[in-house]
Amino acid sequence: MREQLLRYAADYAAAEDQLIGSGDGRSSIHFPSVFLFIGDHMSPVMNTIADINRTKWDNSTGVTYIQICSQEEHAAVDRSVEAIVHTVAVPEESSHQTLRRDLHQAFYTHESKLIELNTALRRASGHLADYGRLYSSFERVHLSILTTADDPMNVLIPEITLLAEYIFAQSFKSVQMDLYVLMSESDQAAQFGYRSATSVAFMRELDYIQSPAYTFTAPLHMTEDKLTIPVSHAPSPLFDLVYVLSDKNERGVTVPNSLRESCDIICHIQLLKNRYQAGDSYRSQDGGYNNTSFKNNIMTESGRQGYVSAGFSRVNRPNQSIALTVLYHFYVKLLERMRTEQDWDIRDKLNYFGLDAAERGRTRNDLVPGNEAIMDMSALMTSGASYGSLKRMSLREAEETLFGQGCEAFFRDNCERIVQKRLGDFQADMRLQMAVNAAAKEHPHIGFFELTDWTDENQTGNVLTAVRGMIRDTSNDLQISAAELDALYSGRVEDQPFQRLPLMDKHNVRSLIRYLTETVYGHKMHMLRIQVDLELLRRYEMALEKWHAQAKHITIQLANLERELHQAATDSIRQADSYTGQNLFEYYERVTEDVMRELESKRGKSVFFDARHMGPVSGLLDEGLSALVNRLTQTCRTLMLSSQPFNQTFEEELLRRANVAAAYENRLVVPKDELFKKLYQTLEEHGGINVRLLDYTHEHRYEEKYFFGDYEGEFLPYAMDVDITSRIYKLGFVHERRSSGVEKLHLMGGFHLEDLMVYRNGKTYYETYTANGFVFHGIDVDRLPELR
Repeated sequence: MREQLLRYAADYAAAEDQLIGSGDGRSSIHFPSVFLFIGDHMSPVMNTIADINRTKWDNSTGVTYIQICSQEEHAAVDRSVEAIVHTVAVPEESSHQTLRRDLHQAFYTHESKLIELNTALRRASGHLADYGRLYSSFERVHLSILTTADDPMNVLIPEITLLAEYIFAQSFKSVQMDLYVLMSESDQAAQFGYRSATSVAFMRELDYIQSPAYTFTAPLHMTEDKLTIPVSHAPSPLFDLVYVLSDKNERGVTVPNSLRESCDIICHIQLLKNRYQAGDSYRSQDGGYNNTSFKNNIMTESGRQGYVSAGFSRVNRPNQSIALTVLYHFYVKLLERMRTEQDWDIRDKLNYFGLDAAERGRTRNDLVPGNEAIMDMSALMTSGASYGSLKRMSLREAEETLFGQGCEAFFRDNCERIVQKRLGDFQADMRLQMAVNAAAKEHPHIGFFELTDWTDENQTGNVLTAVRGMIRDTSNDLQISAAELDALYSGRVEDQPFQRLPLMDKHNVRSLIRYLTETVYGHKMHMLRIQVDLELLRRYEMALEKWHAQAKHITIQLANLERELHQAATDSIRQADSYTGQNLFEYYERVTEDVMRELESKRGKSVFFDARHMGPVSGLLDEGLSALVNRLTQTCRTLMLSSQPFNQTFEEELLRRANVAAAYENRLVVPKDELFKKLYQTLEEHGGINVRLLDYTHEHRYEEKYFFGDYEGEFLPYAMDVDITSRIYKLGFVHERRSSGVEKLHLMGGFHLEDLMVYRNGKTYYETYTANGFVFHGIDVDRLPELR
């Protein structure tokens, strides 16, 4: 159930994010884009980036994803991600003491794998060409390399990157390459020393390949005939820029959901550097990103290129929390409509369940034959006894003398057995449910919980107690009727009130037989009806008990579902930002009630229990709890979340929520400027740089910040004007047609690897492992810069 609810909330949030024109408008990238993932643990990163790109970029289907790992099982790619996967050669005899070096050597010695890599990269280039119509320009390709600092496979980054550049350069005039390094600074329970040493080894190589004098030549380009063509790199840094992103921020605090945040940063950097610029009026004032200017500002006077990190924050309408909160309130209010608490007397309640006297009488008459069934009894053969011999007998003795057991057999065959057969076919459970279904249509205002109380023997005025009272009364009536029959049978014939004529013996016998048939067996028919009444009441008692048990089970499940929905909503709100998530519960309780009342006034009180939506109350759980949750979420999406109160910009929605309690608690209304100021501060506080530096005020620190949002809204123009005279960083924005929030990207560059705490802490491990025979590099160590 929790998975169902989270999927519903995520689907609603995704749909809101992709509404163009009336909601969030996605951007487009200008040049083709390739993401190349190197390492065995990059599948989650690739899947997350692809998911973000699908949401944010209109032409995301043209993006190419390449994953290079050691084994196929490490390529855990989502079905929705169309990725090109290549595995590198891994030496069989290698140990982790020399793994990086052995990987580097195997790359050159396994010609078949190198040919496969050439083929995979050519296939990626062809994939870009297939989607060329999606891009505004095909002059340049943006190649983004992603890896983790502690993955041994990153020893191959120069070879793989330059081969990719060589192949892509055959289709594009220029290839812009960036490297994104993901670092984990959290304590590693296993292999923390080796991972730290590996990370430092990679960073040492990174300093080498980013130096202005870096050159490279190797026979990497191979044809299918195993002919090699050298790939060369002239003296210059290998990458345009290197971005370092950690799972701890510059204050040393672990970043919540760091993988997602790092992927958000990467995608927004890509959009910033490679966004299609529409011909709008904002271009002159947006303070757009300039890559050359940024690179110059993070370079030292000696020409040493600085590294870059970033932070990311967002304030938006918490769509997932809204979806779950509205679902909870919608469900609670549905339950309230099923708890109407009508003040009905017991006769009306019995009538609702089809247990009133008139309905039971009709049912009994359908089961018991009429008195005409005993009319033919008078035609039975008699013994021929005279009236004179009969008149001093009791009626029982006279019947036995005249008919023997004939009358009893006739009554048993023509009445009692017919009744037993009809009772055998009678289904009290079904008859009770039919009555409830019919009454529900006539009285739609009667709630399901109320019906459950009506059949609860512990509730006053319940139907079950009334039926049991009728069983007692009917049982007493049967006993009285049986005593009356005994008294009737015991009476002497000559004392009975039937017509007798002197000297007419046969006439008097016939009168006796008619009296016996009509009176005695008429009384037996009456008793048979009472017995049927009693049997029906007992069966209805059992049916009511069963119906109540089922209804009680349903109400328990419905109550449990209420708790589950409440827990899901509160958990989601707790995870949301404390400011942008304020007053969610209170505000959307009001909105939900208002929307439901409006729908009921337009479409009728039973609109929510229409067959197209929730369906009849009695059948809510016929298909199980999962089906009920599906109907509930679909109805909420269709009737509630699509209504006008949910079509607001995030500024309007947040302002209304901030002031939801002002009217009845006489709180001060939150003014718009104060709200915007708090939003601005929230973005600033949450946008810290995701890397730990020894000194975060280092002399080469250079910063730029960019908003992503709708400049036609109210918040973004306000944010651009805040601190305009005193800010020491460049501030710009990317205009997007969006109504659900604003995002902020914080770029900071100019630091060097020796400024990183992870480098400082790992250097000792690197030196220790190296001194103990570990070999980390594929090239001669003398070519690498000294440890700083």
